[in-house]
Formats: sequence, C-alpha cells, structure tokens
Amino acid sequence: MPIKDVFLPLVGQPRGPALVAIEKCVAVAADLGARITALALEDEIFVRPAVVLPTDLESAAAAGARDVGDMQQLLNAFTLAASRANIRAQSRSGKVPADQVASILAEQARFSDLTLIPVKPHDSRTEHIIETFLFESGRPLLLCPEQRADELRGEFENVMIAWDHSARAARAVGDALPILQAAASVRVVTVADDKTDAIMKSGTALVDHLREHGVYASFETVKGGGSSTGKVLGSWANSHAMDAIVMGAYHHSRLNEIVWGGVTKTIIGQPPCWVMISH
Repeated sequence: MPIKDVFLPLVGQPRGPALVAIEKCVAVAADLGARITALALEDEIFVRPAVVLPTDLESAAAAGARDVGDMQQLLNAFTLAASRANIRAQSRSGKVPADQVASILAEQARFSDLTLIPVKPHDSRTEHIIETFLFESGRPLLLCPEQRADELRGEFENVMIAWDHSARAARAVGDALPILQAAASVRVVTVADDKTDAIMKSGTALVDHLREHGVYASFETVKGGGSSTGKVLGSWANSHAMDAIVMGAYHHSRLNEIVWGGVTKTIIGQPPCWVMISH
C-alpha cells in the first residue's frame, strides 16, 4: 500500500535543530507524494492562583507570551516548509495535560500511514512518546535525528534492512515496501558472529521475497565483535552512507529492554540516520 497520508507531531521548544528536522520531515512527505498533517501540543499546566504585585504583571505576561510562542514557532516552521515544498498540508494545535500528550498523539497517528518524529538525542520525553506510538498507534514510525538533521536527505536512495528474523522485522519490511521499491540500493544486514545455516537461509529467503515486489536487495552478515547490536547497526549504516534503516521494535520484552538496554533503546535514543521502525 502506498504511503499517502503522514502525521507529524510537534512538541517541545523551537530550537534550531528542531526547526531543521521539521523541514526535512516535510521534504520526505513531499518525496512520497503524501499529504502531511501536523499536530502541535503543549502542556496544560495548572498554576495555583497567587497574589501578583503590579510590578510583576509585565514579566508574567512576557513569560506567557514565550510559552505560546514556542508552539506557534513550531507551527510557523511547518507552514513555511510545507509552502516551499508545495505539498498538501494541514495543522492543528492545542493544550492538554502533560501526562496525556503521548497518548493523544498516538491516537491521532492511527489515521495516517506513517508518523514522522523528530528525535532529540537521549531525551526521556521523546523516548516515552516514541514508545507510546509503537505500542498504541498500530502504525510505523520514521525517526528523524535532530542532531543530524542538516545532513539528512529528503529521499531514500540507499536503505538498510536490519534483519533479525523476527515477526516484528517482517512487519517493518512490509510497512516499508513503498520506500524499498523506490530505493536505488537495498541491503539486508544481520548482526551475527557466526554465519549459521539458519541465518543464511533466512536472509536469502527475505531477498527472494523482496524480488517478487520489484526490490533487488543483497544480504550480508556483520560481526558484533562484542559491541551492542544497536551500535553495530548504527556504525554500519554510517560507514556505508545509508539514508535510512528499516527495523522492527522490541524483539525482546519491553521490560527487558528497559532494564538491560537493547537494540530498540539504543536506536531511538540516538538514531544514526532516518529510521523506519514498526512493532
């Protein structure tokens, strides 16, 4: 199924990298030929009434203007990027309780083919939002690393599939088929210190399956060498100039990933490039 409707949640402060990431997300939607919908949310914080002296009114008003301004700046950046890209776009905004932001965004994502999420490196709130999307939206995500936004391309010519033979990885491949079919190069990579028959057969079978969809991919294994699988995948993607990684999320239980770390936690903590991820 082609990707025709994408969703872009906008939260946080309008820092430079965040604004660049918004522009790159819009560029990806334009390359896909999709409509893009942005939803900007900010925390609705209850403030206990207090006695305010006349001299404090001006500073309080200025602080309130800054709070409103953050969300508006994100929306303005989105509107400008959409206008430049000449793409069908719509946007909404609102204030909601802080503990409901992630769930409300995930619910809205159910009505789109793909959600694009700008990712701040090692940011607990961003990671919580991503995890909520993975478990509650039922849709794939495309992670945009803010710290590398300047380097990112708006189209995916070189795509890597992180293949671990799991059902979730298979789901990710299915979700990413429109992107894989448009890519010039697709490489299936499995991190394994030993090339067992099972690993080789699985990778070869995936390559054969992709060929039936017009995707001519190659398969190879990469040794972990004692490093975490997430770091190995990231290093390989960067050294081979991959535009995007396609992968499944949380092959192990979510609790184990939280306690011990894992591929998903490593990648969403600091994506090495665009990462399309499904659960």
